[in-house]
Amino acid sequence: MVIEMVKQARTSKKKMPADVHKELAEQNACYVLITCGEPSIDGKMEVEMTYQGDASLAAYLIESAQGIMDHQGDLL
Repeated sequence: MVIEMVKQARTSKKKMPADVHKELAEQNACYVLITCGEPSIDGKMEVEMTYQGDASLAAYLIESAQGIMDHQGDLL
């Protein structure tokens, strides 16, 4: 499921500023950037994701980050 989500991210409407993209791309084999807007009154928010690099590696980064967040949540 994560790999499909990553593949769909390439069609994101919003563009990352060129200087941010350049800095991330030069220093990393792969990166994932996930952003969200402010929630609306009904609790919905727009979430955008973009990545650079191999889609499988991006999916691995997302899954690893989820594991870290889950572990930190257990510590609270």
